[in-house]
Amino acid sequence: MDSYDVAVIGGGVIGVAAAFELAAEKLRVVVLDRQQPGREASWAAAGMLSPAPDSPRDIPLVPLCLESLKLYPDFVAAIEEASGHSAGYARAGTLELFSGFSTDAQRDSRLADCRRLGISAEDVSIDIARSSEPTIGPSIRHALWFPDEGTVEPRLLMEALIAAARHRNVDFRADREVTGLLFDADRCTGVIAAGEHIPAKHVVLAAGCFSSHIGSKDEILSRYTPTRPVRGQMIALHPDGPCPARVLRSDRGYLVPRRDGRIVVGSTTEEAGFEKRVTPAGIRRILFNALELYPALGNAEVLEVWSGLRPGTPDDLPILGFTEIYGLLIATGHYRNGILLSAVTAKLIREWVTTGRANFDTRAFSPLRFTEKYQRAALAK
Repeated sequence: MDSYDVAVIGGGVIGVAAAFELAAEKLRVVVLDRQQPGREASWAAAGMLSPAPDSPRDIPLVPLCLESLKLYPDFVAAIEEASGHSAGYARAGTLELFSGFSTDAQRDSRLADCRRLGISAEDVSIDIARSSEPTIGPSIRHALWFPDEGTVEPRLLMEALIAAARHRNVDFRADREVTGLLFDADRCTGVIAAGEHIPAKHVVLAAGCFSSHIGSKDEILSRYTPTRPVRGQMIALHPDGPCPARVLRSDRGYLVPRRDGRIVVGSTTEEAGFEKRVTPAGIRRILFNALELYPALGNAEVLEVWSGLRPGTPDDLPILGFTEIYGLLIATGHYRNGILLSAVTAKLIREWVTTGRANFDTRAFSPLRFTEKYQRAALAK
């Protein structure tokens, strides 16, 4: 019977990045996935590396996003060196655009919020914005420039990351759905997958929106991982004319250029359960917003449409850290930020497993925040 130092449940970007980091410590690591690794939310993502919050609920996440953005160049370099493959990383900045329906006050409020949170952002005139992106839509009236933001190509990243993890001798078990955990008293001692007992000193649950559906003793995981799927639909276009040189986004959508000339356009946010499909209404909404930002795409070729299931949580924040069960760590619920947060999450998991502590304050993301005991203690303060 194979025995491991760490068993990682979930072969998406979070799970494989954690395995890659752990293997650097000469630990024996196995990654178990219900299908082929990297084919769920990570495969469907746009790949924007932006710490800017999408809503007030995201504000507690900004310091973690900034830390991960800082780590990303070295993170990608290590993956590319170990794998010999490109992850499609680029740092070309982002233009955030405001249409005629927006006001000066909305732009100014957004700029003030970003600066207060430590995010590099600059107010640029619409003339300057059009000098760099001449074909942005005529309804665009205001722009902000985010010079530190970048992109990665998630499918290339996953291929490189899996290859890099294999290079460090990580063991992959594809099509091996984990159906339960192994326990010795109050200690987690491994996993059960396809009827096989796989012992491990540590278990890291990184199964995205499927995390809450893994059966275990007394269904204990549901206390720590109340994840849910949030569907996002996407389109890839090939323009027959000008192509943006950087990410363009508004509060309704975004355009992400790829090195091969494609433009990834997104996205929807839908509470549709585990129904992973595209819909006419979703595609229409995405294209309407894309053409407002960049009308030159009106004659572009539609190359691909797809959807993915983001791992949402009750407060839209990730679930990171120790549980009350020794040996069981959680790294899930990254919602729309899994690609960006993979670098810092992998570092945190490595620190927790090897030293028992992390050099970053993650209390806001603790798995314990959903337990009744923790909530009663918080109310008593």
